[in-house]
Amino acid sequence: MQARRAARELAFILFSQIDKDIDKYSKSDFANIVLKSVRTLKSNATDELQIALSGLMEFKAQVDDYEANHETNLNRPIGVSNVAVPVILTSDLSEKLGQTIDVAEKALMALEIAEFTTLDSQSDVQAFAIEIAELYKKHNKELDEIIQKYSKNWDFQRLVTMDKNILRIALIELLYIKATPLKVVIDEALELAKKYSTDESTNFINGILAKVVVDYGIE
Repeated sequence: MQARRAARELAFILFSQIDKDIDKYSKSDFANIVLKSVRTLKSNATDELQIALSGLMEFKAQVDDYEANHETNLNRPIGVSNVAVPVILTSDLSEKLGQTIDVAEKALMALEIAEFTTLDSQSDVQAFAIEIAELYKKHNKELDEIIQKYSKNWDFQRLVTMDKNILRIALIELLYIKATPLKVVIDEALELAKKYSTDESTNFINGILAKVVVDYGIE
């Protein structure tokens, strides 16, 4: 995982833990919240891995039952071992494995972020996340006005908080940091939306960022 991808996700989690009175937070406060966010990620990763393990164990039990109750094995002599039998519906197998892989991948990513942040050689992860938070503190009114402007027919207060936070992070990179190619910034924002928000969020976020890029002449 790239350091800045880890930092963006940390910033996203950090944003979810600060209240509306952002002016009261200092740089050290943001640093403490980042460390708290790492602990949250690690805890969530542990929970998700347990879910994945539970799902695999349940699925294995279903496969074992299917094999034992298949007519091929029911007709075999008592006491002999079961033989392998063909799987009838590969769609069920694929769906179960896909769900487990998705959970495991999220858990692995969370653990990678935690590792990036705690290693001295990767201290830029924490620094970049804090930089994003400080820029949000400085420009929060302007950022929210931009989101409101391009969210036509939407009440800003009723927008999904996760979507607003993803947009805030992306806009900070596009308008103030300007160190990452815009395609990377937008792609990373959409990845956060896929992971944390609703099915409709990716199109909504992509649409707003596309309009900002055009209107602000970002290249």
